[in-house]
Amino acid sequence: MIDGRVLQPPREPSPVDVTPPRVYDNRLRAVIAPEARLLSLYSDATWAEGPVWWERERMLVFSDVVGRRTLGWREDGSVVAVVDPSAFSNGNAVDAEGRLLHAEHGRRALSRTDDRGTHVMVDAYDGKPLNSPNDLVVDSAGAVWFTDPSYGISDPREGYPAESALGHQSVYRWREGHALQRMIDLDAPNGLGFSPDETTLYIAESHQDGLPGVVACSWDGETLGAPRTFATVDAGIPDGFAIDHRGWLWISSAAGVVIVDDAGARLGVIPTPHLVSNCTFDTGERRLFLTGDSDLWMVELG
Repeated sequence: MIDGRVLQPPREPSPVDVTPPRVYDNRLRAVIAPEARLLSLYSDATWAEGPVWWERERMLVFSDVVGRRTLGWREDGSVVAVVDPSAFSNGNAVDAEGRLLHAEHGRRALSRTDDRGTHVMVDAYDGKPLNSPNDLVVDSAGAVWFTDPSYGISDPREGYPAESALGHQSVYRWREGHALQRMIDLDAPNGLGFSPDETTLYIAESHQDGLPGVVACSWDGETLGAPRTFATVDAGIPDGFAIDHRGWLWISSAAGVVIVDDAGARLGVIPTPHLVSNCTFDTGERRLFLTGDSDLWMVELG
């Protein structure tokens, strides 16, 4: 059930005054031209996060976490309210049936939006409230994997302050009709995603006191392997990221999107005026959408 109220009338994307993409590897030149422009689509969020392409509606859905709204950018340039108010929703995903899924700080839950509204799917582990689900991904079998750091219970702008009832920050696997599985504990798990063959789960470890980076864990369908450092960013911490059909990671940072191949080799950087919180592709990977601070941006790809 989409709210549908128009927050921005149709408009053309506008170029952003920023350094063009830096391409370090010729493989990237076939994907993004050095003269590609960063385009502004919307700039009235309070804290933009959680972009996902919703093919059924031909819409880019994203969260305004602090503004407590889930928004949608349409291809005519308009922006509409999708869920308003939201429960401090952060990450978003789309399941196999085309329904929106949300990681909510406010209700400390995973939720699903359908024709009847937005409903909690899971909000506890071992009988205790979750911390504040942050980001999520749906695997090919329909299981929902999500990170559960403490940001939404430690920052009053992003949720309701509370002590963690669990005492750990973890990655979980949720399947309807099954008990919630605790897969791995990390210092501050954030964005996550699978390699195209789903044999590797990547997780952004955003712990500021240690060495933040993206870690990789093997996955054989039953057991998740120990984390190994896969990639780091030069500025700030990694937050969300997107994975393309080649297995390349497009990682958010304080200075833009860092692109690495499936071995972790640096391919290039898309600079932005300020930090990027997350990014995602549309169907066919013709466009990369980026969120950060008040902004939703787009880069057209080759």
